[in-house]
Amino acid sequence: MKRILLFLIAFQFAWIAGQAQTPKRLIHFMQQTPTPAHAIPYGNNPKAGHYVKAGDAKIYYELYGKGKPVVVLHGGVVGSTYEMHQFIDSLKQNYQVIAITTRGHGKSEMGTQMPSYERKAADVNAVISAVTKDSVTVLGFSDGAYTGYFLAALYPHKVKKLIAIGAGEWKQGFRTFDLSRKQLFGMDSLYFKQQLALMPQAQRFDEWLVTLNNYYNSLSIGKETLSAIKSPVLVMTGELDQNAPLKTVIEAYEMIPNSQLSVIPNAPHPVFLVNFPAVWTSMLPFLKQ
Repeated sequence: MKRILLFLIAFQFAWIAGQAQTPKRLIHFMQQTPTPAHAIPYGNNPKAGHYVKAGDAKIYYELYGKGKPVVVLHGGVVGSTYEMHQFIDSLKQNYQVIAITTRGHGKSEMGTQMPSYERKAADVNAVISAVTKDSVTVLGFSDGAYTGYFLAALYPHKVKKLIAIGAGEWKQGFRTFDLSRKQLFGMDSLYFKQQLALMPQAQRFDEWLVTLNNYYNSLSIGKETLSAIKSPVLVMTGELDQNAPLKTVIEAYEMIPNSQLSVIPNAPHPVFLVNFPAVWTSMLPFLKQ
């Protein structure tokens, strides 16, 4: 009987370990084509991965390339470092890329504090301070772009310039957030199974979603934050962005003192996944200034 019990326990642990293994090839949310065999698993690459303690959470980041530092910040909830793979592939040729996995995503811990943009800006600041004494260029998409806004406003000496993609003025109540495991898995179960396998605190995923819903539903981002940004900002968007409608992006652009605007025609929220060449061509002059 003892042998049978020990076998069952060993089998259970082996099954759990098998479930926790992530595929060698990462995918991004709603990916339509298979990931190439040679693709670097950005966000789960032991050769480039590091951690830093930021407040109440360990934040995971990866380093690539050499040169002036560029911080890359992915989107929120359905976002991952891997979705930024085309940016990292391109930037690491001439820059040092600091690809940060924000708290509650991938291999970064959730912590216990409200995952506010102020908190995430402090997380990013902790990573920057651990990597370089220089100021950095920040490239953020969606949630990462909002984090970039707050980072530039709160830590102006750390941000040389900012590229913000898909992030407009945020008026409380303009969207209702009621995210749930069922809803997210219904959209892309393979992606979220992969993400949960990466998470150090996957058992808190449902609790995390409730916290995010409460925060996003109470949030306003406008002139107080945006007008405080002193560094140059390139505000980019897809013309058909459904998450940050064009009108809100233009309003944000007008509130930021030293800003430029780039609109990619006929493109949705994840504009760089649909038309990366247009995005890269549009941002390159700003990046080189």
